[in-house]
Amino acid sequence: MKPAAGLSFKAEHFADALETPAADLWFEVHAENYMMPGGPRLAMLAALRERFDLSLHGVGMSLAGAGEPDADHLARLKALVDRFKPALVSEHLAWSRLDGRCFPDLLPFPRTSEVLRRTCANIARVQDVLGRQILVENPSHYVALRDHQWGETSFLREIVRQTGCGLLIDVNNVVVAAHNLRFDADSWLDDIPAAAVGEIHLAGHSLDAEGSLLIDSHDAPVAETVCALYARLVERIGPRPTLIERDGNLPAFAELLAERARATAILASEAAYV
Repeated sequence: MKPAAGLSFKAEHFADALETPAADLWFEVHAENYMMPGGPRLAMLAALRERFDLSLHGVGMSLAGAGEPDADHLARLKALVDRFKPALVSEHLAWSRLDGRCFPDLLPFPRTSEVLRRTCANIARVQDVLGRQILVENPSHYVALRDHQWGETSFLREIVRQTGCGLLIDVNNVVVAAHNLRFDADSWLDDIPAAAVGEIHLAGHSLDAEGSLLIDSHDAPVAETVCALYARLVERIGPRPTLIERDGNLPAFAELLAERARATAILASEAAYV
């Protein structure tokens, strides 16, 4: 895949997506929404795949969970990957499954050496079954957990070193976490190894009702602070496939293309220097 800008795919935009002349556009979907044997949703994805590169983004593998990846979930992901041959496959660094129960959230965990060991084992298991590298996304944070033994960027570096996975850097998650936990977002991004970054996510955020916590809400245009950090990151590491995420307050497809154009301009400004 070229280091171009893509969009989160929404069914409401299906007709617009098929008709757009936008060059190098690609789409990302949540894998779990398409892990079924057939039906109109899969047919829609097949039509999209005929024209565009795809990225499959998982939310349910529970890489940092206490157990191994669910075998059925992993088998269904492999079937999806084998059928659509996406350019990128990614998952969140979080847990969402325990004792057979699934939770509708990407839950935080203490970055201990024990969690590091089992997270690396789970990533290796997923990559072995899929027969390819996956990218692991940094999560957003809302509370400061105790008992961390590893810094977040050190933890990410170590899972890359031990498993050969890549990183999906969500700049909005960095901004949200930096605000909520009071750390420096620039320094965090500077500590990410450039060679490991395979994709970047950009999104909007919002304040909670009390006006104190930033929420990774994906219901607004990409924030200016996120754009500024993104431009600085691309200047340092070079162009990477970049996704504009939008899940709430969904605007017209043309508005998302305009946001994509802004990311495309930043990628183009750095391409000549790589």
